[in-house]
Amino acid sequence: MIDIMALRALVAVEQHGSVVAASEVMGYSPSAVSQQIKKLEKQAGVAVLERNGRGVLLTEKGVALAGYGRRIMGELEELQATLLADPAKPAGLLRLVAFSTACRGLVGPVLGRIAESHPDLEVTVLAEDPREAVQRVASGEAELAVVHNWNSVPLVIPENLVHEDLCVDQADVIVNTAHALAGRAAVEPEDLLNETWISTPAGAICNEALLLIFAGLGRVPDIRIYDPDFSTHIAMVEQGVAVALVPRLGRPTLPSNVVAVPVINPVQQRSVGIVYRKTMAQSPNIRLAIDLLRG
Repeated sequence: MIDIMALRALVAVEQHGSVVAASEVMGYSPSAVSQQIKKLEKQAGVAVLERNGRGVLLTEKGVALAGYGRRIMGELEELQATLLADPAKPAGLLRLVAFSTACRGLVGPVLGRIAESHPDLEVTVLAEDPREAVQRVASGEAELAVVHNWNSVPLVIPENLVHEDLCVDQADVIVNTAHALAGRAAVEPEDLLNETWISTPAGAICNEALLLIFAGLGRVPDIRIYDPDFSTHIAMVEQGVAVALVPRLGRPTLPSNVVAVPVINPVQQRSVGIVYRKTMAQSPNIRLAIDLLRG
């Protein structure tokens, strides 16, 4: 009889690339995960891992076993989320991942409502870029993610996830009131070519969206400051040292000497959505969180 926990350990190693990484996700020591792998090899009668330098690779049999393990754990998860869960009483733990502005503009109000109406449901929140959030849900590290998808930077959704649209969020150029563009009703990419920018870090989706504004013009924006927090972007604009592209979702009231100017041709917008595993589609916890987010 193959042990479910041993299969879970193998799947974690496959998903995260090493015994150490798998142990961190599972909350066990690396030696405990190694012991589970050895148990699985003894039960199956085949080697499932092989050395690859300082790391490990799954053998052909290991890949096959991991595939069975994913399917078995998915069925167990679906069972727990449906037949074994009371649809009228969401309870237990819901791990939610969301990008920063969604944490402030969407998730915060939801947490208060859950605490008031469903005290048996514990929600933890991690702020992370959508690509990382999607991977956490896909690998089982979280149950639900709030993500964004720029019209210019598509977000890849794995096959084991469901994606539902939530709303559309628009981004504006934020400038100081002393700036020449402050009085404009709207601006186009050509108007922004010679500006000094503050941006989210290189590689972040919002940074890529900013770069793509200028892609058709054969130029890149002059980014002098990188910071992940849009509040810092607004502060820098307030001091007159840069301009910024800031989404409206979760944006605080702007200082008196800062204004938002819409960007057109194209309009800079992103669709905000939610992702969860297909096996959790009928989970009372997931359905409650989605209903509240939509509200």
